[in-house]
Amino acid sequence: MTVKNFEHAFLTHIHSDHSAGLADLLLTPWIMGRDKKLKLFGPKGLEKMATSTLKAYEDDINYRIYGTQPSNKIGYKFNFHLLTEGLVYKDENISVEAFKVPHGGFDDAYGFRFTSSDKVIVFSGDTGPSKTLEKFAAGADILVHEVYSNAGFLKKTKDWQTYHQGHHTSTFEVGEIASRAKPKLLLLSHILFWGSTVDDILKETQSTYSGEIKIAEDLMIIE
Repeated sequence: MTVKNFEHAFLTHIHSDHSAGLADLLLTPWIMGRDKKLKLFGPKGLEKMATSTLKAYEDDINYRIYGTQPSNKIGYKFNFHLLTEGLVYKDENISVEAFKVPHGGFDDAYGFRFTSSDKVIVFSGDTGPSKTLEKFAAGADILVHEVYSNAGFLKKTKDWQTYHQGHHTSTFEVGEIASRAKPKLLLLSHILFWGSTVDDILKETQSTYSGEIKIAEDLMIIE
């Protein structure tokens, strides 16, 4: 699949570590030939962010359109879809459900459940322990869940501990969630290592979960 075929994007929340690539997502597929608007699904604030991004790149966009580079006048644009809880997208191949997750003071942070003909994949986004997520993840083929090192957490100052407890999920908590939801595979991502190793993260999670666990890596392919 080439980047010009990216036509849909689902954003969990607008924290910079989850949205800093928005300019690349809007512009690079267009430069490579996308001739349709990007369908952009996300929380409040994302539409403003995308609009501001295109404004910031206005000179670059105009140069590509009105200069000698072959280009179209559509592919860098977007249609924004404000997320709500429930079914947010469906076509002949996949359906996407969104659900709110607890992420500190954000009242508009989401996880997703992707359902195809042969797989159910649940993506936690950034979240503290969530009973809602457990419900959507029950029996899923893959649960992709964020996590932080409990050993590293214990070395944090009290103010940072308060922050992380309200925004994220520990290895022990993820294991407990997976033990109740029983996915076929628990895939740990967005890992806050804080000096811990991959083995440390696995061992901590395995102390509360006996099912299959993998650590997510860039470009990983799971059949």
